[in-house]
Amino acid sequence: MEIKHTVLELLEEICQTDVVKENLNIELFEEGLLDSFGVVSLLMGIEEKLGIRVGISEVDREQWSTPNKIIAILENWA
Repeated sequence: MEIKHTVLELLEEICQTDVVKENLNIELFEEGLLDSFGVVSLLMGIEEKLGIRVGISEVDREQWSTPNKIIAILENWA
């Protein structure tokens, strides 16, 4: 629950919209909600708030394309 809540809070802040909380399958890159700068901000927030370090080279746009996918990846790593 902590990972999901934290990721959604980070995405809402970075994407500047709460649609990321309402639609967990929204395509973040295709919808123009997340760009490379946003990914870096997300990774920094994940490390700071969850203690999970993710290198930028580990982010595959397809695998990290929706809030649900990001949450699932991080829950498997934790």
